[in-house]
Amino acid sequence: MCNLYSITTNQAAISALFRVVNRYVGNLAPMPGVFPDYKAPIVRTGAGGRELAIARWGMPSSWKALMDATKKRAEKLQTKGKQVDFKELLRMEPDSGTTNIRNVKSKHWTRWLGPEHRCVVPFNSFSEFNKAEGGDIWFALDETRPLLCFAGIWTNWTSVRKVKEGETTNDLYAFLTTEPNAEVGAIHPKAMPVILTTPEEVETWMTAPPDEALKLQRPLRDGALRIVARGVKEDPSPAPADVRSS
Repeated sequence: MCNLYSITTNQAAISALFRVVNRYVGNLAPMPGVFPDYKAPIVRTGAGGRELAIARWGMPSSWKALMDATKKRAEKLQTKGKQVDFKELLRMEPDSGTTNIRNVKSKHWTRWLGPEHRCVVPFNSFSEFNKAEGGDIWFALDETRPLLCFAGIWTNWTSVRKVKEGETTNDLYAFLTTEPNAEVGAIHPKAMPVILTTPEEVETWMTAPPDEALKLQRPLRDGALRIVARGVKEDPSPAPADVRSS
């Protein structure tokens, strides 16, 4: 499961690579560490063409997950002798979201697999955690961390993300995962993000019918990635001198 990545490329370069028409991100600062529920840039299709927008990382969790969490909370309150309005408790159940999506056949996810809900998530590197190997292990194409993207989906949703915020309406996103390739599998054998590396793949993901687009849910070829950092929670862009000396 990938729950940490970096995006340090500036918005002009992101817009140029993904043929963005409109930008709604303000002053987009480098983000060397993007964590779940953070706001980060995505590229999606809007009424006027492709747009660069900001969304919170974590799509709505399934109804079952929210129901199970609410039942547990209700039971705890009842053991303390408190009365419970289960319907209201369910409505206000905090949901920080689901960051990675593997089972695209689930009814919970199929409603968001059309082109209107697909997006790409720009990134420079991503981390998989392995305590024995040093903690967070960062992967990129090479030491220069060139701009890539994850295959994602997005939606606009009203829910409680955090108790202190109460009910809010947000644009949310997550990205697909798949079987790991050789280098990611050596660190995290369960999964890796679905990564798009060519304009043709981006175009297919953004526009093709679901059956065709979902063929992209496959590992990057073995040998395509390399480890660029270990044991840190952020992966900033390397200075030119650092790249030359690596």
